[in-house]
Amino acid sequence: MTTDATFPLEEQLCFSLYRASMEINRTYKPLLDALGMTYPQYLVLSALWETDGLSISAIGSRLSLESSTITPLVKRLEQAGFLERQRNTQDERQVNVTLTEAGRAIRGRTRCLAEALAQKSGMDGNELGALNRQVQRLRDALAK
Repeated sequence: MTTDATFPLEEQLCFSLYRASMEINRTYKPLLDALGMTYPQYLVLSALWETDGLSISAIGSRLSLESSTITPLVKRLEQAGFLERQRNTQDERQVNVTLTEAGRAIRGRTRCLAEALAQKSGMDGNELGALNRQVQRLRDALAK
């Protein structure tokens, strides 16, 4: 890496992470298209597969997105039959989101995403896991 004040793009970590993210999305896109969902919708479902029954704001917090971004994603997933929205009986301002049977069932069909990433990257599960932990450590350090 150069010590010059301006780094070529390929030497900038932010650019490398950005490009890697774009390529991962390109790898996932045809698979997600076949499942009838977008990558952001997949992330919403992933959050609910971790913890079903989250509120819209809790999903937003988990994904680091605003509730105004989450709401249209949730509405489209509800129209597709993957989840249901229900107002919280204690606080009507809150909307809780739960998976339907179809939403739980499609989880198994998304395993192809990890398989495609491993195959296309040429990295095994241990390598991808180690890389993910490094990126998470960087993210957590920068978020402080």
